[in-house]
Amino acid sequence: MNTTFHFAFKVKDIKSTKDFYIKILGCSSGRETKDWIDFDFYGHQLSAHVSTAIPDLDYCGIVDQVTVPIPHFGCILQEKEFDTLSKRLQDYRIDFIIKPQIRYTGQVGEQKTMFVLDFSNNSIEFKCFTKQEEVFK
Repeated sequence: MNTTFHFAFKVKDIKSTKDFYIKILGCSSGRETKDWIDFDFYGHQLSAHVSTAIPDLDYCGIVDQVTVPIPHFGCILQEKEFDTLSKRLQDYRIDFIIKPQIRYTGQVGEQKTMFVLDFSNNSIEFKCFTKQEEVFK
């Protein structure tokens, strides 16, 4: 079964959201109003809704001894996509809240990971697994 994930989240405005998701991440946009916009996020639907009540991040997650922001969302990429996106983010001078690194080195679930914030302070994780079959192990 091929399914598409949908995620709706809060953003401060449409313009900066389009700048980040289209210009920097390379997403295509879908339907749009003055209050929300849809994006094709690696084959999944993101719906960004304008809000004045964007919650603060809580760095309460601890994964492989690294503190990670909660909430966050993201995508599991192929290694070439991950490396290309990492370079693209660096070229656009996007600050990493967790720089590209390898997690669980030499263990089951070994993966590259990186975290960035969009222009509305939403935390996004991108990762790729050394062995794709270990995503849920």
